Amino acid sequence: MAELPEALAELVDDFSAVGPKDRLQLLLELSQELPGLPERYADAADSMEQVHECQSPLFLAVEVDDAERVHLFFSAPPEAPTTRGFASIMHTGLDGEPAADVLAVPDDFYIALGLGEAVSPLRLRGMAAMLSRIKKQVRAHTA
Repeated sequence: MAELPEALAELVDDFSAVGPKDRLQLLLELSQELPGLPERYADAADSMEQVHECQSPLFLAVEVDDAERVHLFFSAPPEAPTTRGFASIMHTGLDGEPAADVLAVPDDFYIALGLGEAVSPLRLRGMAAMLSRIKKQVRAHTA
């Protein structure tokens, strides 16, 4: 997937290099790396967009700075490691990237992670929805 930003491509490589059980473990490890929210997003339900397709409550906010770099913020409960793991993939792979590069990420890039063997299709739909919402907000900020 040559059109992926470098950090996201590295994550895809990491996931595709291991078997299904190890992919799930890698996802759980990433869930613990999701950064906390800055104070301006302390009340996630009021200040962030909810991704209703996720099985656990997930809120996200997207900011685009003057240099057209994307900054992502996620709120997901600690007891939702899969959802947090998906959010962490998005944060690790897309935060700080140019808006044009984020918009160019294929909508189905997550298939290359190989998580279809480790988590349900319903959960993967949540990840697709995260990317869709991120792109929608990036477009709104750069229009």
